[in-house]
Amino acid sequence: MTESSVFTYQTRLDLSPEQLLALDALCDLHSRLERKLYAMQKAENLTRNELKRYFIEHFGISARMFNSIAISIDGKKQSIKELLTRYISETKVRIGKMRIKITNLKKRKSLSQKQLFSLHQYQRKLAILMSKLSDFEKQKEIKSYAICFGTRKLFHAQYHLEANGYQNHEEWQADWRASRANQCFFVGSKDESAGNMLCQLKQVDGHFSLQLRLPDSLNLGKYLHITALDFAYGKDNILAAINSCVRVERADGDMRKGKQRIGNALTYRFVRDQAGYRLFVSTNVIAPKRISNRNCGAIGVDLNSDHLAVSQIDHRGNWISSSQLPLHLHHKTSRQAGAIIGDQVKVLVELAKNTCRPIVMEQLDFSKKKAALSKSNPDYARMLSSLAYNKIIQTIKAACFRAGIEVIEVNPAFTSTIGAVNYAQAHGLSIHQAAAIAIARRGLGFSENPTKRVVFVPTRNGSHVTFPLPARNHRKHVWSHWSDIRKSLIAAQKAHTQSGNLPAPLSSMKNLSSANCVSGMQMPRVSQGLLLPDVDQIIPF
Repeated sequence: MTESSVFTYQTRLDLSPEQLLALDALCDLHSRLERKLYAMQKAENLTRNELKRYFIEHFGISARMFNSIAISIDGKKQSIKELLTRYISETKVRIGKMRIKITNLKKRKSLSQKQLFSLHQYQRKLAILMSKLSDFEKQKEIKSYAICFGTRKLFHAQYHLEANGYQNHEEWQADWRASRANQCFFVGSKDESAGNMLCQLKQVDGHFSLQLRLPDSLNLGKYLHITALDFAYGKDNILAAINSCVRVERADGDMRKGKQRIGNALTYRFVRDQAGYRLFVSTNVIAPKRISNRNCGAIGVDLNSDHLAVSQIDHRGNWISSSQLPLHLHHKTSRQAGAIIGDQVKVLVELAKNTCRPIVMEQLDFSKKKAALSKSNPDYARMLSSLAYNKIIQTIKAACFRAGIEVIEVNPAFTSTIGAVNYAQAHGLSIHQAAAIAIARRGLGFSENPTKRVVFVPTRNGSHVTFPLPARNHRKHVWSHWSDIRKSLIAAQKAHTQSGNLPAPLSSMKNLSSANCVSGMQMPRVSQGLLLPDVDQIIPF
């Protein structure tokens, strides 16, 4: 567990009309200077210090405000830089698929009018994708990142006004300007008073008051004072960060004279929405004392499209119990999804606190899997597209940090196959709960060798396949053996389906997906006689 982590807390501001106008003017100035700095960085060959002197002289802002604007631009550039690699890989995959479609059509001896039209559209899409790929690669090569202030979606809305709910261009333009100037950012520093020179919180009579330094160029006075602030969460951490900023004597041997200031930095962001302004405060929080212990065992968590599969093991790696935490996030808003995720993560963390066991999760790289969504089952593709997985992981990590629970991240290679072969039938568990056992055991460093020579593996609909394990080459890593086992399992699944001997789903299997813990239920015997149209739907991973 890390010794500290940055947390962000928010509150809604209750502002007078004068305060609202002052914040609007400040956000508008911040937005204009941000776009000006971005343009000058691309057009002018000037150093950061030369740009700082120019902005201070011409726009009447302080050096700290320039630093905040520059850091905001740097953050946007870094975000685009990280996304470009994913965009390039996704675009290459789409280009490959489009070329296959075009090749397959061209192989036909004769094409109907409809097929000719499809070929034309495929070629158009291929040209568009090639152009996008060229732009992405050029940005990455020259390190010149395109930023659209106000979002591209809203920018393109001006070309389809009625479809986007606008009566005329002036109405769209008002929204566009408001979107570009809806926030301002003030970076903090640990060597400044109260952790931030421009924006400072103080506690008065159990509530916070805010003092915000206004730029001289606005001619709105020196400070903006906002009183009676309160935070629903994080008040203690914010107050601790403010109180940590003190002046102390310099260490012996330091040639500089006088005292130095130490403490935690506090960074502030004001964001305007339809209801007014919200204030976000970010600060470094020291980790509490860790209460989890690997000697107590571990809790494995398998992330799925509609639930979290949870399995507990003891310190010897033996299975104790399993459960399922539902996450029905489809067709939910971001706030609804956040509330559902928070409730289920709270249950998970309480289990970890009561048992003093660390939580083990897979270290997943979803960016690669998003590029091949068509190969996934629909539920999994929906999860990858919704970005909910990232929210789930962040929520678990944050909750565990606050509770003093260790989070162990492991390589996800073959965990589903190991769970299906070693634990699903043995303990009467679903494939996902069995995978959670494999994840937990990997987190504690236990053996991953197959437990049997002939295995019984259940499928999603209550069926099963039985097949002998392939021979192992002991000179290679055990994962090489699991790769061969997975190939044999997939081949057995497809052969079983194609033979027409696939058993019908059993209603009794529904008990295995309940939220209650299951303990050693044996897999029920099944009948035969159903053929599914899609072979991949019965493969459990």
